[in-house]
Amino acid sequence: MGTIDVSNLGKAYKQYGNRWSRLAEWILPGKQQRHKLKWVLNDINFRLSPGDAVGIIGINGAGKSTLLKLITGTAQPTTGSVTISGRVAALLELGMGFHPDFTGRQNVFMAGQLLGLAVDEIAELMPQIESFAEIGDYIDQPVRVYSSGMQMRLAFSVATVRRPDVLIVDEALSVGDAYFQHKSFDRIRQFRKQGTTLLIVSHDRAAMQSICDRAILLDAGRLAMQGTPEEVMDYYNALIAEREGSTVEQVRTAEGRVQTTSGNGMARVLEVALENEHGQVMEVMNVGVPATLRVRVQAYADLPRLVMGYMIKDRLGHQIFGTNTHHLQQAITEVRAGEIIEYFFRFPLNLGPGSYSITTALTSTETHLGDNYEWRDLVAIFEVLNLTRLPFLGTSWLEPQLEIRR
Repeated sequence: MGTIDVSNLGKAYKQYGNRWSRLAEWILPGKQQRHKLKWVLNDINFRLSPGDAVGIIGINGAGKSTLLKLITGTAQPTTGSVTISGRVAALLELGMGFHPDFTGRQNVFMAGQLLGLAVDEIAELMPQIESFAEIGDYIDQPVRVYSSGMQMRLAFSVATVRRPDVLIVDEALSVGDAYFQHKSFDRIRQFRKQGTTLLIVSHDRAAMQSICDRAILLDAGRLAMQGTPEEVMDYYNALIAEREGSTVEQVRTAEGRVQTTSGNGMARVLEVALENEHGQVMEVMNVGVPATLRVRVQAYADLPRLVMGYMIKDRLGHQIFGTNTHHLQQAITEVRAGEIIEYFFRFPLNLGPGSYSITTALTSTETHLGDNYEWRDLVAIFEVLNLTRLPFLGTSWLEPQLEIRR
C-alpha cells in the first residue's frame, strides 16, 4: 500500500551576483560564500496514508510543481525528507521522458521500463495502452509530430496501465480534450476505490472536490492551510482576491462547517433570506416551487459601481448555480456611503433533494478579483425536499414531457 510522509521539506536555489561569483566560490581558497539562497519551499509537513486522495492548490509560483518533483525524486531537497512506499506512477510534465524523435511505441517501452515494467510485460500491455490513448496510427509516428493533447493521452495511458500504489498527477491533464479528461478521471476514481493513494495538482474546483477528501494550500512556498477541499478552495478564492486593506477570516459554524469571509468592508451583506411565493422566510422548501433570494446590503463608502452576486452550492461545496447583477445587466452606480439596497432574485427552485448553501459576493465588476468589497461563504443554508414530485435522482429537477411511439 502506498504512503507519502513529507517532513520539514525545503528547497532553495543559489543566486549569484554575477557570472564570476559562482566560479570564484568554486576555485578560490577559503570558504567565503558568494551566493544567496532563494527559498521556493520551506518547512512543508504532511502525510498521506494508504487510500488518501489529496489535492494541492496555490497560485503560479507557490511551489506546487517543485513539491511534486521533490516527492518523486526528480529534484533533491535542501532540507527535510520524503519517505514514500509502494509502486509510484507520476505524470508531472507533459511528455516528460519522451524522446521527440522516437515513435510513440518506442517511447512507451522506454517510459514503461522507467516505471519498473519488464519489456515482455510492456509488449503484453501495449494493446491496452493503445486502446486507452486512442491516438490511432500516430503510435508509430515520431512524438515530435504529436499535439500536446496526444502526448498527454499517451503519457497517462502508460503511467496508469497498471494500478499504482501511489499516483501523482500535475496539471498535465488540463491540456486534454473534455472527452479524455472524463475518461482519465474515471480511471483515477476506479484506482481510488481499489486503494491507490492519490496526490494531484489542479485548479479545477469540481475535480478537486469530487476526487479528493483533503486539500493542501501552498502560498509563497509555505503550507498555508490543510482541510477539506471546500474549506481550502474557499480560502484560496478569498486569498487571490486579497488586496491592501482587505482581510481573510475563517470561522467554524454551529453545523461544523468553515465559513470564509474576505474583503475590504466598503460594502457588506446585512441579511440573506430564502422566501417562498408568499414572502415567508423558509429553511425547508419543496422541489420546483417559486423562490426568492432576498439580500440586504449596506455601503460603508462611496462606490462608483456595485455588483451583487450569489452562488448556490451543494453540501459538498460543488457549485450548482451562480450569477450576479453585472451579468443580469443591473449593476448599480453612484452608491453613497450609508445607503441600504435590497435585492430580490426570483427563480423556480429546480434543485434535487438535499442541503444547499449560499455564497454572496459584493464587487465592482463581474468577478471578485477587482474590488472585493465582501465575499462570504455559507451565508445561508437551506434544505430541499421532494414532497410532491415523482422520484428522481440528481441535483437538478428537469421534469420531462414523455412521448412514446410504438
